[in-house]
Amino acid sequence: MPYREAKEHAPGRLHGIFADPYSAFENQVIERLLHLRVAIEALVLTPMAGDGLTLRVIHGWENGGFEPADLKHSDHAIGSLSDMQQITRRYREAFQAQHPLPYDAASLLAGPLDEAITRAEADGQALDEETRTIPARWPAFPQGLYLYTFFKVYHRLTYGEDDSYRSIHCETPDGPREIHEFHLEEGEFAVVAPVEGETGKTVLVLHESQLEPVLQLLEECQAQGE
Repeated sequence: MPYREAKEHAPGRLHGIFADPYSAFENQVIERLLHLRVAIEALVLTPMAGDGLTLRVIHGWENGGFEPADLKHSDHAIGSLSDMQQITRRYREAFQAQHPLPYDAASLLAGPLDEAITRAEADGQALDEETRTIPARWPAFPQGLYLYTFFKVYHRLTYGEDDSYRSIHCETPDGPREIHEFHLEEGEFAVVAPVEGETGKTVLVLHESQLEPVLQLLEECQAQGE
């Protein structure tokens, strides 16, 4: 895929709601909590009440590490906040018992990366070790920019980010997606949604450490909207 498959700070659906979504959630904005509630209603609560929402919990990277094979995740279909409460409880109990955190067998980055490299080499593209192993070099081969885009999202959700909001447009194997990324006092999370006019599941992505704060944020937003 060409370089145009991903574009950060791209217009998304929140641009149709706010005059400037990039500043709508900053701490000095008087109505930031109202803005946040409106955004969560549009991006999370509405899909959850409709066709359902997938919650993706990531973990495994720590102490600055970011090897693709170390990133683990678990995906959960949630149709209500009670579903998310159960998942949060499951993670809490595993952590308290010092058991391995839940994770799916499928890989978010390592498997798709190996497949993309194999296809590129089968098509005659020679890839050196740096292109294989340095994420910033992945856009040199097909599907690489999509993988690099999500690598950066997962990295920021794990280690933090200064920007309170980021809007990304990315072509994925499942079609075009908007990625809405939030780094707020209340919690850090991203929403991966089909672009308007397209169909597909919406995915709420967060690091396992953000399960409880984001759940509390969603509960407060839902209560305020009732």
